[in-house]
Amino acid sequence: MIQTLFGSLEEEKKTGFLDRMKQAVTRTRENLAERIEEAVAFTKEIDRNTLDDLEATLIGADLGSTTTQEVLGRLREKADHKQIKDVEELKRLLKEELLSILNAANSRPVNRVDGTPEVILVVGVNGTGKTTTIGKLSQVFRAQGKNVLLCAADTFRAAAIEQLEIWGQRTGTEVIKTKPGGDPAAVLFDALQAAVARHTDYVVVDTAGRLHTKTSLMAELDKMRRTAQRIIPGSPHEVLLVMDATTGQNGLQQARLFTESAGVTGIVLTKLDGTAKGGVVVAICRELGLPVRYVGVGEKAGDLLPFDPREFVDSLFE
Repeated sequence: MIQTLFGSLEEEKKTGFLDRMKQAVTRTRENLAERIEEAVAFTKEIDRNTLDDLEATLIGADLGSTTTQEVLGRLREKADHKQIKDVEELKRLLKEELLSILNAANSRPVNRVDGTPEVILVVGVNGTGKTTTIGKLSQVFRAQGKNVLLCAADTFRAAAIEQLEIWGQRTGTEVIKTKPGGDPAAVLFDALQAAVARHTDYVVVDTAGRLHTKTSLMAELDKMRRTAQRIIPGSPHEVLLVMDATTGQNGLQQARLFTESAGVTGIVLTKLDGTAKGGVVVAICRELGLPVRYVGVGEKAGDLLPFDPREFVDSLFE
């Protein structure tokens, strides 16, 4: 009886996530589905010409040129062998190709940390929703029954500390801070010492919104990494890059530079509900080889969803 109840609750939770993902990608789905139907509307046979018409649709959904060409190349091979009968078959095969790309990047396991606080550095340029994402992330962990400590190490941006404190109050999470303009590595040192003493499960660290051209800020991030390793060997356990889905391919270029210099291990994609170009998720996974850990689908504390490749692809077509 208990197992049955537990199973039904898990299924209900999964259904809820799927429904919210579908709602978040509504604009992308409508754009994609409509364009695919248009591409095959006046043809009896799906051939290379049909797929050429599909190219602009996939690029328009922000899959990017590289990913689009790779996907269409495999579909053209099938079309040459008369393996695509109709539009439904085309959609099924397209789903398989997208899912294969997402699964390849998202097969990287999340670090599991036993006995010490798990340290997560959150990086990204200002305006992507980085501090807000940290607040939502603390809500995710607290909903799992975990203890969380937030570290306000973005001491450069005006009001960043206050913004994080507001999220701390909303989610019932303590924030370790210093004065504006203070040493980010020093406040991280204090936060990690406190986390070790209290046996905290997670320490989530806000960092300054770094533009890749600001080498001094990148050097500061490196200093923070060394500080973390001194207090908790092996940390930071995760470096999450926050990206704004509405910036599309421009955001992808920023992500490449961050990945090279900051040791990014995963992506949090914000504002997915605000764009018709949700295909950027596929481009991120294909071109960066990084897993998408979470997606932001709204402004509320609970609007950060763990990313599931199959749910995402299903949401784009159903």
